[in-house]
Amino acid sequence: MPVSRHIPVAPTVLRRLAAGAGIDAHRHDDHQIVYAARGVVSVATGQGRWIAPANRAIWVPAGAVHEHRVHGRTDLHLVGLPVTANPLGLAGPAVLEVGPLLRELIIEYTRDPGGDPAERARLLAVLLDRLRYSPRQPVHLPTPRDPRLAAVCALLHADPADGRTLPELGARTGASERTLSRLFRAELHMTFPQWRTQLRLHHALILLAEGVPVTAVAHRCGWASASAFIDAFRRTFGHTPGAGR
Repeated sequence: MPVSRHIPVAPTVLRRLAAGAGIDAHRHDDHQIVYAARGVVSVATGQGRWIAPANRAIWVPAGAVHEHRVHGRTDLHLVGLPVTANPLGLAGPAVLEVGPLLRELIIEYTRDPGGDPAERARLLAVLLDRLRYSPRQPVHLPTPRDPRLAAVCALLHADPADGRTLPELGARTGASERTLSRLFRAELHMTFPQWRTQLRLHHALILLAEGVPVTAVAHRCGWASASAFIDAFRRTFGHTPGAGR
């Protein structure tokens, strides 16, 4: 991560951002909820990247250096929370499920940050209560450290549709399949197929936010068919790519 700014108080605000806009690396003394009611938002830290469509939000813990990037025209809702307000006890960034009620609470809480304090306190209390029932989602793309593993991951970042096997990628980067398999589990805490699926889903969300048709997204991200992509997407995000739009 580049040199970051220190913004002690995490803002509570709605920001309407153009496609491709972002917020450079910074950190807060507060926790923060990052939610895109429209568009897709990603948050990057030194540990990896988290991405969320409109039925997910990203939890950023106090002190974490992070940067935001949006894909497609995005209504970005940011909710700052004191360090004492951590209903799920999360120590690191996480993607959380956002149901209809939590969605409306976040939107309303960020609509008028300077509103009546008593009303806002009531809203916040309900919002925190709903967060308590928001399960974490496995939508995380961890960053590799070992240069051999990083080289393999870079090849797939450049072309998510690259269908080469792990032995073939290892031959290209000078590492054995056994070594790479061990590194995927030790550093990224997932298997190679699991990491590649996460990568493809991340790229798919970005392409969908940019208006690319579902069939083209499936092809560009490496799925054998549109139906296979739709099935993988539904299992991860709870809805089809078309419904997400």
